[in-house]
Amino acid sequence: MTRRNHDLHLRLNDEEFDKLSNLVNKSGLSREAYLRQIISGLQPRNQPPRDYHLMMRQLYHCGNALNQIARKAHALNVVDAQKYDEAVEQYRDTVRQLNRENIQPEKIRHGDH
Repeated sequence: MTRRNHDLHLRLNDEEFDKLSNLVNKSGLSREAYLRQIISGLQPRNQPPRDYHLMMRQLYHCGNALNQIARKAHALNVVDAQKYDEAVEQYRDTVRQLNRENIQPEKIRHGDH
């Protein structure tokens, strides 16, 4: 478990505070979590659309159903296993891409010239 035993006091002017507050609100993170991501060299993303989590939950249910079908089909030897496995991998890639684009913070790029 990470121990955070250093307290930081920071003074901001109204404009700086408003800008930070706006960015934090857009991210859906706490101010502390937002700043920790920045310090770690990550650019926090804006909070995903409201229905993102519902959509992801539905995708996970689909993935679970695919997995159950695969187990039965493999046991009965009634499916082209290679094509099925390719389709499942494509499904997993889609889920990973959605998470990467909507949830995971990006590395901060300094000096893109």
